[in-house]
Amino acid sequence: MSDVREITPEQLKSWMDEGVEHQIIDVREIHEVNVSNLGGLHIPMAFCLARKNEIRRDVPVVVHCRSGARAEAVISALIAKGDFDNLHNLRGGITAWAAVVDPTMDVA
Repeated sequence: MSDVREITPEQLKSWMDEGVEHQIIDVREIHEVNVSNLGGLHIPMAFCLARKNEIRRDVPVVVHCRSGARAEAVISALIAKGDFDNLHNLRGGITAWAAVVDPTMDVA
């Protein structure tokens, strides 16, 4: 079992609606981001450690991919090698977001 914190699509939508300051990091590949995205910063999985200085430490950060697996791996690496303590995995990724929050969204 992972010790990566998760946030549900419903919780993230609440943050957005309530104006809770946060950052969204999309770790999918560019072809996936071009199909659907949540408007977050795009840092492909392979570059997350190299670009960790672009990831905020002063607000909650939600990392997402298609299903949650890549985001969980990225978060684990950032915690281990970047000393982050403010990262949340979007449970179920953008697939869950589309199913629960925005059923009109296409998912690659």
